Amino acid sequence: MGSTLACHAHEAVWYYCLGMVKVTFSLDEATVGRIRRTADRLGKAQSHVVREAVADYAARADRLSERERLRILEVLERVRRAHPTRSTEEVDAEIQSVRAARRRGGRRHRAS
Repeated sequence: MGSTLACHAHEAVWYYCLGMVKVTFSLDEATVGRIRRTADRLGKAQSHVVREAVADYAARADRLSERERLRILEVLERVRRAHPTRSTEEVDAEIQSVRAARRRGGRRHRAS
């Protein structure tokens, strides 16, 4: 029975490792210490702590900074205040023309 448990434990570790890629990074001592302390406190593997930290960081990095957000809002406000250069009828006619060209298979010649 002991060998059966060992075999199942080994299979679980092997299955867990199938989706993993082994990599090497150089980290300063303070960072390694924080990883080890966090892993000990949470009862998780150090690699698990690093994966979660990277996922959290990536989620935050995908968000706009406050400066980026304000810049985009400023651009949108400028566009909103700008006066149109063409009438609604001219814009609608161009859209209809583009849609018709797409239905026919697009341009047959280079755009000028």
